This record gives sequence, C-alpha cells and structure tokens, in this order.
Amino acid sequence: MEEELNNFIKVWILVLTCLSYSYFIASKIPKGIPRLLSLLPIFYLFFRLPFSLSSFHFGGPTAFFLVWLSNSKLLLFSFDQGPLSSPPPSNLLHFISLASLPIKLDPNRSAFPKSNRSLILLPIKSLLLLLLFHSYDYKHLIHPNLILALYCLHLYLELEIVLAIAVIPARAIFGFELEPQFNEPYLSTSLQDFWGRRWNLMVTSILRPTVYYPVRRCVTHFTGPTKWASSLAILATFVVSGLMHELMYFYLTRVSPTWEVTWFFVLHGVCVVFEVAVKRVVKDKWRLKPAISGPLTVVFVGLTAVWLFFPQLIRNKMDEKAIREYTIFANFVKEKLVSCLFLFSSLVENKTLN
Repeated sequence: MEEELNNFIKVWILVLTCLSYSYFIASKIPKGIPRLLSLLPIFYLFFRLPFSLSSFHFGGPTAFFLVWLSNSKLLLFSFDQGPLSSPPPSNLLHFISLASLPIKLDPNRSAFPKSNRSLILLPIKSLLLLLLFHSYDYKHLIHPNLILALYCLHLYLELEIVLAIAVIPARAIFGFELEPQFNEPYLSTSLQDFWGRRWNLMVTSILRPTVYYPVRRCVTHFTGPTKWASSLAILATFVVSGLMHELMYFYLTRVSPTWEVTWFFVLHGVCVVFEVAVKRVVKDKWRLKPAISGPLTVVFVGLTAVWLFFPQLIRNKMDEKAIREYTIFANFVKEKLVSCLFLFSSLVENKTLN
C-alpha cells in the first residue's frame, strides 16, 4: 500500500508539471496544429503514467482522469475550444483543476435542481457502499445473479462517490459551482435520458464536442441537413465511448481486449438511435408513461451490463481485487490511526511527566 501511494504521488507530481507546461508555454503557442504538436508529448505521457499504478482504486481513476478526460480537454484546448479555453482559466491552479479533475463549471445552476439533494444523499450512498463491501464476505451464501445485481449497484455508487470526492478540492479552493457528475440515473425514463442527461455527465460533456458535433458537422457537410447526421453522430459517440472503455479495462486488467464492452456501447447506441427515431414519429400520447419506461430502462441497462459490461472484469478477477484492496486500505487506515493515537498519547504523557 505504501509503495502504491508513493507511486500515486509521483504520478500526480508529473501531471502537475505537465499541466504547468501546458498553461505557461503551450497556451502561448498559436492555436491549431502548432499548439497540438506542442502538446503531443503530454498526450503520450498521460497515456503512459497509469501503467505506474497497479491498484484498482488508484490506477482506474488515474487512467480515467488523464487518458480520457485530460487528454480530451487538452485536445480541445489545442484548437481553443472546450473548458480550458472558454472562459480561459484565471490562474494556474484554476487551469490544473479544470484539466485534471472531472469537473465542469455550471453556467446555469437551475438546470440541475436536485444537485443539493444529491449532496445530502452522498453520505447515505457512502454508507450503502460500505455495506456492499461487507456483504461480499458472504458471497458464498448469495445467489450469483444477486451478486451481479450488487455489482451494478456497486459500480454506480463507487463512481459517483469517487468523482464527488475528486471535485472537493476545486469546490473548496475556488468556490466553483459545478455540474453534478451524476443526476440520479435510477430515475431515467429512457435510454436517451439515461446516457444524455443522467449517467456520468462529465463524459457526456467531453464526447459531445470531441465526437458528436464534429461527426454531425462532417455528415451534414457531405450529405446536407438530414436526420441521418444526428443518428450517425450518436452511433459514432457510442463507438468511441466503447473503445475508450476498452482502454480503461486494459489499464485495469493488463490483458488484451475481448471487445465485449465495446459491443455493450454499440448495442446501446443502436437502441438510442432507434428510440430517437420512434419518438419522431410517435405522438406524445402514445409514449409509455415514466412509471413504465423508467423501470424498463433501468432493467435493460442492468441486464445488458451483466451480459457485456462486467464479464471481462469478472473473468480477470477485478471484482475480487477491488474487494481485497478495500480490506487492505481499511487495515492500513486503522494501523495509521492507531500509530497516531499512540504517538499522541506518548506526547501527552511526556508533557505531563515534565
């Protein structure tokens, strides 16, 4: 654990150095290809750094933050677009926070009226996650299908909690008003609602300017304004998301991809395109009520996740590794707390004797 913590610190010191270079030097280079070329070494280094970490809980988030989010933001920054350009960060810490953390400034707080409620629910979700970890001690007594259902819940809870913790420094230092990373996805009423407005909104906000809008403009340029432009852009967005998830899996498992997770996102992309097409031709009064479409959406996401999203992780025993790391981390924290209490009591005792 201590060695992994040291590697984690070293990785993020290098990240801070790279982003300082991007702020002080690359930002002064003309936008476009010249700035992109100046950032190519940063892209390469960010792809390499997660290999320095072997743990699930340090390596996974680091790969997600650097390889997907930071590289995407810096790519947009090369062409003077994205969160690092509009509006431009006011100082280095501001730039580093936006570039390295899964945050997006919220220009319209009222667009997320339930965000305060989400903050209140966060301690409850954290407690629920702890209970999930402890329930795994009794896996041998639980039906395998129920274990898979627990993994779906675990994935959502851990992602939301990790991303919420990651933004605390930016919120505390700068007082940023931030868009929530999740918007209660269990209340989704359709796949379009789930992927576009509720699940991992940081990724959604990155995929739109890097994939969806460019593909839609490209198709429109060659074919003219048609409904197919949006459909092809949606499919392309899901394909890229699937490929990026394969890359994240590679950082976690260090084995060749099986493409199951890519097919998971391709399947959902096709379903979203079909759903959007149906909504165009079906009047509102013929649509399913949210009380029906909501549970159907959540069940469909869960079943397809069990079918295509989780097998690669389970096959490579990533679930067992994550659970084992939790135990190691809990014991590590307990050991450090006991050491601190012992040191404190020794200091108090010495002071009393003197």
